Amino acid sequence: VESSQRFPSVTKHRGISLAAPFASMKTLLALATLLGASLLARSAPPTCYSRVLSLGKEITASYLNLQKSETVEPCVKTLPKLYLDIHNYCVLAKLREFVAHPRCQRVPQVSALKDKARSLYTIMTSFCRRDLVFLSEDCNALEIPTLSPTKHSAIWK
Repeated sequence: VESSQRFPSVTKHRGISLAAPFASMKTLLALATLLGASLLARSAPPTCYSRVLSLGKEITASYLNLQKSETVEPCVKTLPKLYLDIHNYCVLAKLREFVAHPRCQRVPQVSALKDKARSLYTIMTSFCRRDLVFLSEDCNALEIPTLSPTKHSAIWK
């Protein structure tokens, strides 16, 4: 059915076809709706799990960078290892051990790392306590450096 048959009074006004502007308005509305939906999806707040996962990766990367750095204090080499896998129940003990370690209190990078570790521990034990599932309890696995903490956890096996 041609648009002039459906809307005879609207389709032509002073000899000008109005069908094209209506079609482009529908297209514009569809694009605006699609854009709005995509922006809303990207702005969704992180879940507890995603926050814990990203903070764990960030802490592990910071620890590795600190260990590789030549400009820091010698006490950094004595810090407990901090290779985190949030799917391993022993990560909680590892975080407590790292935060309580008495050395390097005056090294700013270590203090910042301890603050992040304390934050992660608080998030895992308070805010996300019911949302997290531990898939292993292998404390020795947290002594081995990995590139991606979750790649070697039970979730990928």
